[in-house]
Amino acid sequence: MSEFIPSFEHEKIEKKWQDKWYSKDYFKAIDFSDKPKYYSLVEFPYPSGMGMHIGHIRAYLSLEVISRKRRMEGYNVLFPIGFDAFGLPTENYAIKTQIHPRKITDQNIETFKNQLKSAGISFDFSRVVDTTDPEYYKWTQWIFLKMFENGLVFKDKTYVNYCPSCQVVLSNEESQGGKCDRCDTQVTQMEKDVWFLKITNYANDLLEGLKDLESNERIKTEQERWIGKSVGANLHFPIKDSDRSLEVFTTRPDTIYGATFMVIAPEHPYIEVYKDRIKNMDEVIAYQEQAKMKTEFERVELVKDKTGVKLEGLVAINPISKEEIPIFISDYVMITYGTGAIMAVPAHDTRDYDFAKKYDLKILEVIQGGNIEEEAFTDTETGVLVNSPLIDGLSVKEAKEKILDIIEKEKIGNKAIQFKMKDWAFNRQRYWGEPIPIIYCDQCGIVPVPYEDLPVTLPYVEKFSPSSTGESPLASIDDYVQCTCPKCQGKARRETDTMPQWAGSSWYFLRYMDPFNQEEFASMDKLKYWGQVDWYNGGMEHVTRHLIYSRFWNQFLNSIGLVPNKEPYKKRTAQGLILGSDNEKMSKSRGNVVNPMEIIDEYGADTLRTFVLFLSDYEMSTPWNDDGVKGARRFLDKIWRMFPKVTDQMDYSKALERDIHLTIKGFSEDVENLKFNTAIAKLMELVNLFNKEEEITRADYQSLLKLLYPIAPHIAEELWQMLGHDDLLVFESFPEYDERKLVKDQIELVLSVNGKVRDKLTVENNLDKESLEKIALDSDKIQAYIEGKTVVKVIVVPNKLVNIVIK
Repeated sequence: MSEFIPSFEHEKIEKKWQDKWYSKDYFKAIDFSDKPKYYSLVEFPYPSGMGMHIGHIRAYLSLEVISRKRRMEGYNVLFPIGFDAFGLPTENYAIKTQIHPRKITDQNIETFKNQLKSAGISFDFSRVVDTTDPEYYKWTQWIFLKMFENGLVFKDKTYVNYCPSCQVVLSNEESQGGKCDRCDTQVTQMEKDVWFLKITNYANDLLEGLKDLESNERIKTEQERWIGKSVGANLHFPIKDSDRSLEVFTTRPDTIYGATFMVIAPEHPYIEVYKDRIKNMDEVIAYQEQAKMKTEFERVELVKDKTGVKLEGLVAINPISKEEIPIFISDYVMITYGTGAIMAVPAHDTRDYDFAKKYDLKILEVIQGGNIEEEAFTDTETGVLVNSPLIDGLSVKEAKEKILDIIEKEKIGNKAIQFKMKDWAFNRQRYWGEPIPIIYCDQCGIVPVPYEDLPVTLPYVEKFSPSSTGESPLASIDDYVQCTCPKCQGKARRETDTMPQWAGSSWYFLRYMDPFNQEEFASMDKLKYWGQVDWYNGGMEHVTRHLIYSRFWNQFLNSIGLVPNKEPYKKRTAQGLILGSDNEKMSKSRGNVVNPMEIIDEYGADTLRTFVLFLSDYEMSTPWNDDGVKGARRFLDKIWRMFPKVTDQMDYSKALERDIHLTIKGFSEDVENLKFNTAIAKLMELVNLFNKEEEITRADYQSLLKLLYPIAPHIAEELWQMLGHDDLLVFESFPEYDERKLVKDQIELVLSVNGKVRDKLTVENNLDKESLEKIALDSDKIQAYIEGKTVVKVIVVPNKLVNIVIK
């Protein structure tokens, strides 16, 4: 028995084990190992100057526990870490301090790595990737060029979301609610040339892939909503005295008789086409200018007052009713949604109803059930069609089927599927990002940089502030911009926009499998060996951005034969936020931020880990509690102080055996279901049972330490060594339970007469019915009740009760 150390000195013990783990690469994944592989992935962090926050700890601990457990279960575990280091926060800080983003990023990464090690996270630090490393973003550019080569990249002039504070174009995902998700500034609309990735080409595949993703329903639903599949029809509304038609997409072709006017977006190209026929063009132009000043969120907001202008001199024809109907422009219709035109059915759409009332337009009921004199009737998923000669009296379902057949037969439209998700705006007008590998030549047009010339490296510049014109700072660097065309060798210029921060994170999980390969982004052999990510954990805020983007990139690479699996992830989970002790989201302005490094310094990494895991249901948001930290430390102290009670006996204590097996079973099940709080509670119960005993065996204590190890590995390793072990717990076997040992040796048998409890006895478990019946009838208390009575029958429920029925 090792000499007992009387105090738990966390600083000394934790540093000792961290030095040993990381210096000797105990957590290094081995390519092509004979062991079964397991790939655990957490979203790699943005290395800000603030360093690691408490949210990082919670996000990483789930798969930290799983990864340590998997190693003990005999798996070859890949649990990597890297840094998603391009982006606005570093660049904004660099502009403010005039320290170059490269220098800031390198410092922040080093700080972050040290902090992760201080928390004892078992990452494989031999595979660290950094998205700002040219050896990494060379392959980000390479994949972009592959998309370009396969027709998934295009450039178009469009209205984009522009943040005047960050001075950068934002995707829809980055400006939800009409505000920049970085600085919360109101977004404006700006017309720009934009590079797009055709993510919509993969919309259906992205939806279908969700069927095989193991996750909670919320994670799937968020993606389904963002992709937004709608089944309906494209309809063509002829423009009177013209050979053109306005095309609309509708999910409700059955309501076509109720379409009494049309609305097109202020940016619709037909306004320019028919400007000579539109009699009030000055009014239309003035309205178009007003619309440019509004954000997309403001335009589509349901509660706002609807505005518009009738196009005088332009009339559409309802292709079914043949009635002439007016055409309006209104900013609540977006040119980027659908076809930029809608058929308005005011009787059954609140937005159209308000518009029709305001401009005194016809409102025609086509589905029975409401009072359209007072409001639109929108409960129309079922019902019967009226005022619709070809489909009168049919149910909604029957009417849809019939009108679709008519539409296709008459060649006035076709069945169609549409997606809410739009193509991905892929360029940003900032310095700190991956250069887009495109060259512009007056003779050859748009020319991709040859693969062999990658990477196009980001020049090291002194001035990296964005311009007020919305151009990238790279545009002012002549040495960078001026180049030679790869096709004709003539004078050319480089694209000066950079990629969005989401680019590098769209494929990083693949690079971890082969991080130092200079010939390809990852070899097929290694991609096949490591396969899909077995378990991916991250934040819910990335479900409609990063998760969809990375699945898209993986599906594309799979479609051209460069990765073996269509879907990158088998399982995806998400952690809840840790709120401040005031139950508000942590922020410097509220003064409720918890610094994990301060907790580690005062109480130790094991205490922090135990408390964060014990805090609440892992997938729920929960407030911080300082008292809980102290409670976690007291729990670990109990385990430490128990050491002198340990004997050299190699079998479980008879009194504790069943409880140990129950704890092993329950703990393991809870951990696999992210129920860390109840898993730790089970350990606490077991520790309390241990403390009631005068002594505990070596086997008892070793099983406890093995269960504790994934949660609090430093103290577990120290106590394991104090037991005399030379090998570390890293690869020790995880304890297994014996189903037979879960059964109690004795049970409490309830004895009743005519259903009323008359006695309770402690008896041997699993006795047969005859034995239980005899025990009951021999009971003195039962004898007192049945003496002189006729026993009609004896009902025996094994291991539970005996009921004697008497007259």
